[in-house]
Amino acid sequence: MGIKSREVYEAPAALVLLRAHQALEDLVLTKHQLRFKARVAAEYADLVYNGLWFSRMRQDLAAYVESTQAYVTGTARVTLFKGNCHAVGRKSSYSLYDYSLATYDEGDAFDHTASSGFIHIWGLPARTQSRVQSEPLCRRN
Repeated sequence: MGIKSREVYEAPAALVLLRAHQALEDLVLTKHQLRFKARVAAEYADLVYNGLWFSRMRQDLAAYVESTQAYVTGTARVTLFKGNCHAVGRKSSYSLYDYSLATYDEGDAFDHTASSGFIHIWGLPARTQSRVQSEPLCRRN
């Protein structure tokens, strides 16, 4: 409708729960799931704001969100200080974090020989662009 209002909504308890939930999501979802879920959330909010709760699109987005939540469970610790809320600890039996893969300590599980192949493949587009587009277009005439 385009009607603007000067309303302020505060829900501090909901914010605490949201931050705790997001901390658990960060622990159990992949970066690709988190990135796409953020895009879905924006679209979902827009549909609801525009009164399209019963639309098939909203139902489809809800199905995706529900799917991402299957393993979002655990414990999150938050601190409250001067109107701010921060997650300071979290644990889940479905955590994707594996210390033996994230450390360089003795006995780590990461295969360091895989790094060179990964770096080579990941850098391939940049090397190709550098080779094909070696000089800026503004200098070509």
